[in-house]
Amino acid sequence: MAFRFEDLQVWQKALDLGEQINQLTKTFPKDEVYVLTSQIKRAADSVVLNIAEGSTGQSKAVFKLFLNYSLRSAIEVVSCLFIAKRRTYISEVSFQELYNEYEILVKMITSLRNSL
Repeated sequence: MAFRFEDLQVWQKALDLGEQINQLTKTFPKDEVYVLTSQIKRAADSVVLNIAEGSTGQSKAVFKLFLNYSLRSAIEVVSCLFIAKRRTYISEVSFQELYNEYEILVKMITSLRNSL
């Protein structure tokens, strides 16, 4: 693999979850396209992008900073999931599955950050 981030399990998980969010938002109402749909997709993508950007040839302090950005974006995704559930765009089951997966991802990001 050409780039360091490609080997990171945390990046791979974030990439997979980002795709799940992308698929989920295809079921959201059309009037949410420029609101909740856009917000949750950008936040999910931000998790992936910040892990990649921070890992690339910079200091540990800079990588930690970018991992903090990733954590914040992951929390933003979870908050968007709460909104989607409240507006009945997603089921309780879908919400709980993604909530649990993001909880795991947040722990992975935190562990990586703390190991640096």
